[in-house]
Amino acid sequence: MLKIGLTGGIGSGKSTVAAIFNVLSVPIYYADKEAKRLMNENNSITASVKSLFGEKSYSEGLLNRQFIASVIFNNPEKRIELNNIIHPATIKDAEHWMNAQQSPYCIKEAALIFESQSENKLDFIIGIHSPIELRIKRVIERDGISENEVMQRMQVQMNEEEKLKKCDFIIHNNESTLLIPQVVELHHQLLDIANK
Repeated sequence: MLKIGLTGGIGSGKSTVAAIFNVLSVPIYYADKEAKRLMNENNSITASVKSLFGEKSYSEGLLNRQFIASVIFNNPEKRIELNNIIHPATIKDAEHWMNAQQSPYCIKEAALIFESQSENKLDFIIGIHSPIELRIKRVIERDGISENEVMQRMQVQMNEEEKLKKCDFIIHNNESTLLIPQVVELHHQLLDIANK
């Protein structure tokens, strides 16, 4: 079975593309969602997060995402330390999940595939290209934050051009090229590779 990564910068449309693959019966591991689950359910991770950020990092037993976001966007060292706690656990969880799948291929959807060095656990990586203005507009609408806050989030991710150079396949999500036909075509390509 092929293990595929799906990545792109914030606002590029990873979830939309993943949803189309999912409609085609491809199992999807959503790394961001699973990382949040692990931070809430894994006692060892919870203890490490509390030790790094203090008791305010959890509220009524659940991760206080707003508080943590406010700390890490102004403190790169704390962001790196948090990533060092959560990335290895999420990579291990994704591997376990992928090994349990029965389909020709499955997908791990994650913003930080290269940043977390998890690309070596995957057979191919799909990158999503989307113009920066469109990405900013999408994130402002989705998260209700300012353009300045979107730019701050973008700065902590790998440069998109650099990221896309490392990908095996590119999907263009620019509102002028149809998305579904690109995903369907790539789906058939991946099925062909998996069946060889």
